[in-house]
Amino acid sequence: MTRMAQDHEPKDDSTDLELIARWKAGDERAATSLVARHAPSLARFAISLGQRTDVDEVVQDTFVRAFGSLHSFRADSSLRTWLFTIERRLILDRRRSERRRRDDASVDDADAATEFDALDEIVAEEAESRVKKAVDQLSRLQKEVFLLRVNEGLSYKEIAEVVGSTEGAARVHYHNAMRAVKESLYV
Repeated sequence: MTRMAQDHEPKDDSTDLELIARWKAGDERAATSLVARHAPSLARFAISLGQRTDVDEVVQDTFVRAFGSLHSFRADSSLRTWLFTIERRLILDRRRSERRRRDDASVDDADAATEFDALDEIVAEEAESRVKKAVDQLSRLQKEVFLLRVNEGLSYKEIAEVVGSTEGAARVHYHNAMRAVKESLYV
């Protein structure tokens, strides 16, 4: 878990919309509660997209951008989905910026990190390694959809909003990713 996620313990049972209203009314603790509630998921998502360094910074930048444009949040989707969308765009922007600075450097899908629980048994470690290798072989979009569904439990509608596609396309990408992972495990 990142330092940011550890620094903020969730203490508020209010809904996200209630917290947003309280923050807009000047309650700074409401913002702290929102950060505490969503930072761990944002950190996991950043890592799953291959963000190996500056994860706390990406999560913090996500909240800064979100709080700066909270007036435009229409609640058509959940706050969580909106935060994932902002973070994904920030990471993609960072990658484009890095590529421009280094000209020929590119982010390879095989470099993307995925998060799995550490397992003690050798057999479990081997299975973990095989699954990770299978996920690493997915296309960038399939990997994002797969990880948002498996790691974060997002609905296809929420996934479509995060990756900028349709709900049907998100289902297809998830189905194809799952099939590819299964096929690579049974080879």
